[in-house]
Amino acid sequence: MREINEKIQEGQKGEPQGMRVIHGDNCEQDYSTGRCLAFAEAARQLGMAVRSRGLVVPSFRSPPREVGRRRTLARHSDDSVTVSVMVRNRVWEAVLADMIEGVVATNQLDGIDAEVLRDHLWEALEGESAEREAA
Repeated sequence: MREINEKIQEGQKGEPQGMRVIHGDNCEQDYSTGRCLAFAEAARQLGMAVRSRGLVVPSFRSPPREVGRRRTLARHSDDSVTVSVMVRNRVWEAVLADMIEGVVATNQLDGIDAEVLRDHLWEALEGESAEREAA
């Protein structure tokens, strides 16, 4: 997280405009910094993929404010949406699936439209993983 903050302070772009990733106060205490960065990177990749489809990009945060919940969605008066996902002590693919479902719910999609979006988002995340493994 320190690396992202340094980039922003140096004038480099951090997160794309219109998307925020919010971590709870004890992010580094609850799970590794690597998990925090992976969560932020996944949110960034999902945001780019959703934006390319002209859909609403939610903000992502971890953990959910409601104790015991793995994923929550909050709609705000300014029409923004926050998807909160529990990262700690969970399989990473389950975290990603919750983030994707949050995007689908944010855009109130169902049926074939939801299926197509899910596939597109998984491909966006897999493309990033493949690039990272090749490097």
